[in-house]
Amino acid sequence: METTDRRARNGVMGPLVRLTFGREAARPAARGRARYALPWILFGLVGLVAVAWENLLENRELPTVMIGILAIGSVLPVAIAYRFPLYAWRLVLVMILLGVINHGPHEAWPWNTVQIITTLVVVARLAAVSPSLVTLWAVTLTAIPVLLLGGHNSGGAAVAVAAVALIGDVLYRGRRTRELLAEQEELNEQERAKRAVLEERTRIAREMHDVVAHHMSMIAVQAETAPYRLAALPDEAKDELATIAAAAREALTDMRRLLGVLRSESQEAERAPQPGYEQITELLATARKAGLPVTGELPPLGGIDETAGLTAYRIVQEALANAARHAPGGPVLLTARVDGDRLELRVANELTAAPDPGHKPGHGLIGMRERVTLLGGELTAGPDGTGSYRVLARIPRQPEAR
Repeated sequence: METTDRRARNGVMGPLVRLTFGREAARPAARGRARYALPWILFGLVGLVAVAWENLLENRELPTVMIGILAIGSVLPVAIAYRFPLYAWRLVLVMILLGVINHGPHEAWPWNTVQIITTLVVVARLAAVSPSLVTLWAVTLTAIPVLLLGGHNSGGAAVAVAAVALIGDVLYRGRRTRELLAEQEELNEQERAKRAVLEERTRIAREMHDVVAHHMSMIAVQAETAPYRLAALPDEAKDELATIAAAAREALTDMRRLLGVLRSESQEAERAPQPGYEQITELLATARKAGLPVTGELPPLGGIDETAGLTAYRIVQEALANAARHAPGGPVLLTARVDGDRLELRVANELTAAPDPGHKPGHGLIGMRERVTLLGGELTAGPDGTGSYRVLARIPRQPEAR
């Protein structure tokens, strides 16, 4: 109960503390066409200082310095109210107390006319940019000295202050409502975009499951059952079929994991450890079993993080697949080395036929380039002029530290 009361007091007193002691950041300066009005505004303010000077000189018996202070102080709050409405209101409050000094009995108000207009303008400006509780406290603290010092016209002055504050508060509430509506619309748009992405990912996952996974399952089943269905298969063929079946099962496992990620709205689907640089050796062994004559120079290299290692693995995987597809039987050479802060991978395969000049790069090469570019690396691919097709990738070893 005590905590609740303390929060309630802070909720009411917080705006008062902010109004009287809080620091204020400068609001944006005038932009666009409003800037061209600044010279005229400055000229008008100087004219108001002159009007206040003449009024005080005519009605008050004060030293010239004091008249100057009151004249400038009557206008200065308006000059700073656009960018510093809170500071301007504090100055207005001080001027309300100083403005009654030695006022004449024949004056309708104890303040000069310019100061009254300034007070109303500053209160309206403060209310137009401040929460309602801040405005309420500002009106209260302004009305108290007005009622105490305003004489027989004090009630009218207090009503005028409250009226302009009410107008400013209505403007503030309208603007704030538009801002909240705009924020809500932006959140709704983001939610709709997120939902559309999730639906598209779900559709892709469904198509992959219904089409690709089905065919991969059939490949695995046929490869596994072939030795039982086909008599007198040589041992080499059985080993080859077993390798095909294992690769198909592994591909199915990876695909199921990918489908889980695609279907996960929170994007926190369970992920198995991804292959890295160290697993490239196993990739080469699998390629050799599949009949691809590949040799590799893969020295132990340190300082390669998981992202760079996975990218290296996928590049070698795709390069070997392309070599087997487009240059079957041709020898493949893989080399890896460290060049400064980068891992350099080179995969070269001997071309068994002249490249088709009209052939367009497939999705695999595009994917390799995208992976390397995302990490800030470089990738080139194409004939090297010596009868081989070369893929050269330079990948930052620690992309996150870039």
